[in-house]
Amino acid sequence: MPQTNPFHSLVPRKMTDTELARSIRLNIEAELDAINLYAAHIDATDNEDAKAILRHVMDEEREHAALFWELIARLDPEQAAHAKEAVEKYRLITSGASHEAVEAVGKEGEAPAPADVTPEKRLTVGSLRR
Repeated sequence: MPQTNPFHSLVPRKMTDTELARSIRLNIEAELDAINLYAAHIDATDNEDAKAILRHVMDEEREHAALFWELIARLDPEQAAHAKEAVEKYRLITSGASHEAVEAVGKEGEAPAPADVTPEKRLTVGSLRR
């Protein structure tokens, strides 16, 4: 007969949404760790059956992580706003927008960078090395 107590994981109260969001972030961390672990196992073997199983399980973990991110967006509206800003910043960065334009995302009411800031006047990592 099993010796496991079926009530060992019951908690005295339900979590608030804030507490749940923190817990879900830990779940996301665990899913990402699992993805990296399975990828390392795939890289470390030539066994095609094992690779196929590991890829399948790894894809499931990716889906779990994505589902948890969606849940976080609903539990934590502030985090959802940051995620939305990040998507816009990504679009601007990859399209070659100025640093000022990227940094202006999400900062309502702040004036954009002056138009007279030419590439020669803009500080960059490269210009600071000179």
